[in-house]
Amino acid sequence: MEPTQHYPLFGGAFSATLPPGAIDVSDLRQVPDNQEAFCHRETDQSLIVELLELQAHVQGEAAARYHFEDVGGVQEARAVQVEAVQPLHLENLALRGCCEEAWVLSGKQQIAKENQQIAKEVTLHQALLRLPQYQTDLLLTFNQPLPDNRPCFGPENLSLPPWSLSDFEQLVTSLTLHDPNIFGPQ
Repeated sequence: MEPTQHYPLFGGAFSATLPPGAIDVSDLRQVPDNQEAFCHRETDQSLIVELLELQAHVQGEAAARYHFEDVGGVQEARAVQVEAVQPLHLENLALRGCCEEAWVLSGKQQIAKENQQIAKEVTLHQALLRLPQYQTDLLLTFNQPLPDNRPCFGPENLSLPPWSLSDFEQLVTSLTLHDPNIFGPQ
């Protein structure tokens, strides 16, 4: 199954390449207007693209850490641990013309799903694309929960393989802006 190329996001204001088997979460439940969320058809993996207010008070690596910790706070994570933060080379991005700074962060959070008491460890990979001319921080998140140890859920029993970091990288690098009016009057 091929990735979905040029999938429209935010009403067509953006597009990106989604990995195979991505299901639009808005077809399943309410999603905030500033988010596009996708889940894997067979695993608990998800991808989220968020348009956030530019956090001008934090710069560089600290901005990536700020957003990671903010996501942990929103999800009421019981533990938040940053493992790595690195700059993302702008020349690799479709958004290189309007992105002034980009970071990629990997970390772990202990998160309990809705209506569950037990927190599970989730690996998060985030890409922060900073668009100060639009007063926007674009945050892309790849949630990778640890697979269940139940034999029926092993990768060998999936008709669609789990998403990889290269799938996430393709989403990040292919993200393209088509209509700057999404940011309001400039």
